[in-house]
Amino acid sequence: MKVNIEIECTPIEARQFLGLPNVEPMQAAVMQQLEKRMLADIDRFSPEALMKSWLAIGPQTAEQIQSFFRSVLSPPRTTDQTDEKP
Repeated sequence: MKVNIEIECTPIEARQFLGLPNVEPMQAAVMQQLEKRMLADIDRFSPEALMKSWLAIGPQTAEQIQSFFRSVLSPPRTTDQTDEKP
């Protein structure tokens, strides 16, 4: 025997019916704290701040970063070597 019961209700009504706690105020408080923390740290992750922190390590690091970007952004090198045997 198979019985299907369909109940139409909102999530709030289902939580109340099942006796689950209302977590909406806690979720709102957590989201406010998360937003505050993200906005406070957003300047730390700006492109200028990242470059300053990368380049502050030393001049050798700056050269390494430049060579990395050159290798990534340059077109691939191809060699025209033919294996012709006489």
